[in-house]
Amino acid sequence: MTDTGSNGSSSKSEKREAASLLMIRRALISVSDKRSIVDLARSLHDMGVEIVSTGGTFKEISNAGVPVTNITQVTGFPEILDGRVKSLHPNIHAGILADMSKEQHKAQLAEHGIQPIDLVVVNLYPFEQTIAQENIRLDDAIEQIDIGGPAMVRAAAKNFRHTAVVVNPDIYGVLLEEMKENGGGVTAQTRYLLAVRAFQHMAHYDATIAGYLGEQTSQSAMPDVVSLSARKAQALRYGENPHQAAALYGKFPERFVKLHGKELSYNNILDINAASLLCAEFNDPTVVIVKHNNPCGAASASSLTEAYQHALATDTTSAFGGIVCVNRTLDRPTAESINEIFTEVIIAPDFAPGVLEFLTRKKDRRIMRQAVNLRTLRELDIRSISGGFLVQDPDQHRIHGEDLRVVTKRQPTDDEIPALMFAWNVAKHVKSNAIVYARGTRTLGIGAGQMSRVDSSRIAAEKAKAAGFDLGSCVVASDAFFPFPDGLLEAVKVGATAVIQPGGSVRDGEVIAAADEHGVAMVFTGVRHFRH
Repeated sequence: MTDTGSNGSSSKSEKREAASLLMIRRALISVSDKRSIVDLARSLHDMGVEIVSTGGTFKEISNAGVPVTNITQVTGFPEILDGRVKSLHPNIHAGILADMSKEQHKAQLAEHGIQPIDLVVVNLYPFEQTIAQENIRLDDAIEQIDIGGPAMVRAAAKNFRHTAVVVNPDIYGVLLEEMKENGGGVTAQTRYLLAVRAFQHMAHYDATIAGYLGEQTSQSAMPDVVSLSARKAQALRYGENPHQAAALYGKFPERFVKLHGKELSYNNILDINAASLLCAEFNDPTVVIVKHNNPCGAASASSLTEAYQHALATDTTSAFGGIVCVNRTLDRPTAESINEIFTEVIIAPDFAPGVLEFLTRKKDRRIMRQAVNLRTLRELDIRSISGGFLVQDPDQHRIHGEDLRVVTKRQPTDDEIPALMFAWNVAKHVKSNAIVYARGTRTLGIGAGQMSRVDSSRIAAEKAKAAGFDLGSCVVASDAFFPFPDGLLEAVKVGATAVIQPGGSVRDGEVIAAADEHGVAMVFTGVRHFRH
């Protein structure tokens, strides 16, 4: 304490600090997650706190020998409806919500024989954990929608000036430490922060319920309200650039488990997502190499090793420091090939015996195990904009050979059709304007993100030439229609003999005529794959 002089009076700051303390004399505990609850109750009891509890929590605390009052003794009413109603009573909520700075509130509590509740320790029915289980029934999920718990949490958080609320077992220790330091009191600042955390907890809980119930409908239209809520998974060193703060939220670490290497960066995570989405397009052994959110090489083959060599050959320069994703258990020969150049991240669904030990010899390289098949997921695609966000269905459209509409005099050959399909699936994951040259099931050159489709065609051809590829008899994919013949002619000039594109331009006739003039086969998909 600060020396206040010979008169022994406290300083004004000390008086304000003492006035801001909420002395915890009575606590209500009702939890689904019972981790450390007995230790908390025992510590509170040792500090002279009266404990009121409900149902299973009451039994847990009582069986441990800690004095506790059953909530039915406070409400004068038994728990009913299979426990759906137990805490929804004025004797509980008035005790939580009373503004003890108002004499009228104090008088009303006294008039009705209601005691204040200074601390509410509540966590909710495990709705999120329940719906994470496979084949969960709707009725089972509904039973895990908590009613009384949220009411108590909201009441205590609203009245944070006179009630402390704790929703997470992980902070029991922090609460107890503060109470010990303050003779059983909790500071105003802590109560405020606990209230903020409580409302965040409730927002996430409600959003999870709304999201789950919304998913049970077959409606394809966008919902009237989109609730975004995700728990902070980890802090990141920075965002896209060192001057930008960043963090990761949601379930990404459950889907991509880091087995080795440095902390993931913001850009690593974006590239991991991009590479995995493209890799999920293919059934055959496939390798994708991504750099700055664009594939710089992709290939399918009879083995991962062959697929990697073909993907790498597309652009060996850009592959340096890239992200490699495979859709099979990563074997030793492929791992040895990948190891020959610097690679930021390697992603695989599994690793053959000894491969992890081999790859982890380089301590900084990130090794990721992809724990889910992204093809099975259907999640809204959400992009932030100033003042809000854009929401769309994910681009999961797939084409099959029978979907192709030949619009030229020449039909594509039996060799060209699978090459066209492969190039189309890659182009879907290249930033617009996208042009992909391919032969068989391997990329030869990729042009991405240009303002002009002609420029994308030229860049893709230049990339192929730099890699030593002859583009004669290759195929070319365009993510959107050719608005003029010039983009097509650029591809024909370097050797493309078959083209896949959406069609739909007012000048389709001119483009088709140009293809016919040069003996090129062209197919329309009727679908575009802009990727902005």
